Parts: sequence; structure tokens; C-alpha cells
Amino acid sequence: MAPRLSLVVPVYNVERYLQECLDSIAAQTFTDFECVMVDDGSTDTSPAIADAYAAKDSRFRVVRQQNKGLGAARNTGWRHLTDGTEYLAFVDSDDTLPPGAYQLMVDTLDRTGSDFCTGKALRLRSDGLHPSHAHRKPFEQTRLRTSIQEIPSLVTDRTAWNKVYRRSFFDTAGILYPEGILYEDAPVSVPHHYLAKSVDVLSEPIYHWRIREDGDRSITQQKSDPKGVVDRVKSMELVRAWLLEQTDPKFRDHLRSYDRNCLVEEIPMFFWSVPDGDRTFRAAYQEHVARLVDAIGTEQLAALNGQLRLKYQLTLANRMHRFVAVQRLHRLARRTRQAARR
Repeated sequence: MAPRLSLVVPVYNVERYLQECLDSIAAQTFTDFECVMVDDGSTDTSPAIADAYAAKDSRFRVVRQQNKGLGAARNTGWRHLTDGTEYLAFVDSDDTLPPGAYQLMVDTLDRTGSDFCTGKALRLRSDGLHPSHAHRKPFEQTRLRTSIQEIPSLVTDRTAWNKVYRRSFFDTAGILYPEGILYEDAPVSVPHHYLAKSVDVLSEPIYHWRIREDGDRSITQQKSDPKGVVDRVKSMELVRAWLLEQTDPKFRDHLRSYDRNCLVEEIPMFFWSVPDGDRTFRAAYQEHVARLVDAIGTEQLAALNGQLRLKYQLTLANRMHRFVAVQRLHRLARRTRQAARR
């Protein structure tokens, strides 16, 4: 008989964190699960840690592949799931979960019949757990059988690992993770929100998202790495491409709301890194952000506040020296306000 819940854990060179991650899975109060660990060509002791877990707990098993990246590893895990499991979740191998996470999410889905359940995450640092700004707004309160139409801020709920999917919904949607890029979560998570008939949103923290420290930072935490800006723009373009492919007229409204979120919230996250980035980073920012803004349509800039309009105009005109000067002034003004509040 198939377990009710399937978990996919991509593994790549995480020997410092993998044991803690797997321990938190094994300690779940919901016990009827399988855990497919995908060794993505690790070169450290991670495979041995995974093998040891599979040897002592029959719920855990290992699949191996050459290194292809996180998106490909998630897809491989999905392809190796046991037929007939009811629910599906993804876990990153440097993170952990509180013991009751899956019990809460599965019980909620059993009660509501929603397509998936999504919950708040906390940032895991060496000194403990801290609020995650990225998960603050959509998860201010628990709301069951809701949707992105009722909670527009769910457009920022882009991560793969704070969710339990009804397996039939995930499989029918047919959207797999893009391979070979960072920020591969959004091209799956955002379309799922638009496709779902209903979603359960939990204010309880159900995931601990690690911040790597002491020189062991993941590439997505390296703010001035050109690959970060290139791949994040690509991620947004993949979401836009999916929305443009949909024939139902309601998706035109979804595209407009998604584009506004890109302009107001997601792209501006790059702004703070530009003054600290080198020439290569600034060139990557200008080229790729300008391409995305052109695709969205420069007429949408008119609805933005003056500060955002100015920064986009300087980006489009490739006036990066002026952009850097404006951003430094903005940074100074923000620090002055923060100091005044203190």
C-alpha cells in the first residue's frame, strides 16, 4: 500500500546540514510518508549520509544522477515517486521542519479538499529562528479554501518547500521545475496559485529556511553574483511566458497583476545590490532588467511612484553611473530614517 505523502529532497554537497534536515523529517508526527533523496552528483560525504538513513529507515531511499542542478533533481525525485501517493512536498536539504508541519498540512487538506496547502517559513540562523520577510504578508492570518484572487499577495509565495500539494493537482498541472537556472521555484509555484481552485494558507510556521553563514553561503544569497540577476529575470520571464500561453481571458488580468508585482516588488530587490556590484554585475542587471521591462511595456511605468520611474528610466537608458548615484542617495536616506526611528 502506498504511503499518503511523498517527499522529494534534492541533495548536493550539504554534508554540514543534511543530517539535521533528515532528522527533522524522520521526527515528523505524520509518519505515513516516503522520502526520495536525489543525490545530484555530490562530491562530499552527503551520499554516505543519505545511504545511512536509507539503511536504517525504510521510508527513505536514494536516487542518484549526475549533477544537473536543483530543478532537475526535484523533477527526478518526482519521477521516482511511488504510484498512488496522495500528497507531495519538496524539502531543500539544508533546511529543517518543525515536528508537526506535515501533520498540520495533511490534516488541513483532508478537511478542506483544497489543491494545496502553503504555510509560513522562518529563517534559520546559527543563533536561532527569525521572521522571514518574504513570507510575512501572505501569511498574516490563516485562511482556508482561499485563492490568489482573494489574497493577491500570494503572488510572492514563490518557494517550493513551504507547500504540500494534492498529488493529483500537481501531476495534472504538468508544470515541472526549469532546469539549469537559479530561482526555479517561481515558474512552478506562481502558475500553481493561478490554477488552483482553492488553497489553504497557514499562519503557523511550517518550515525553517536556512541562511548559510561563515563563508558557506549559497549562490542565491550572494547578492552581487551576475548569475543571480540573470536567472531571476529568466524566472520572471518563464512565469510571464506561461501566463501568455493561457487562452482563458482571466489570465490577462493575472498577467497585469503579475507584471505590476515584478515592477513594484521583485525587480527592485536588485536595486540595492547594484552600487556594490562590479562592472559585470551592473552590465548583467542593465541588459536583463531592461529586456524584461520592455517586454512588460514601458507604458506601465506611468503608474509607479516617481522614485521607481526614475530608476527604470535610467536602467532603460543604460545610465548606470547615474543609477548608482541615485541608489546610494536612496540608501543614505533610508539609513537616516532608520536612525531617526531608533
